[in-house]
Amino acid sequence: MKIVIPDNISNKLGFSEEEFLLEIAIALFKDEKITLAQASELANLHQSKLQKELAKREITIHYGVEDLDNDMETLERLKTK
Repeated sequence: MKIVIPDNISNKLGFSEEEFLLEIAIALFKDEKITLAQASELANLHQSKLQKELAKREITIHYGVEDLDNDMETLERLKTK
């Protein structure tokens, strides 16, 4: 998907493309529309860097049952390698 931001809005905000993606990713994560992994992918940042940015903004990380299940599956996969 490609999104075009009109120059007048982009110039007014003063965001680079990377900053704009970060803001969108954080907003969607904060509203629990996407996971931390998805927000990290959208912002093109390693999860640890995104977590630091969230902490700086005092945004808590939600970690639900689905996240736990995914982590447990990953650990099982890694154990068998």
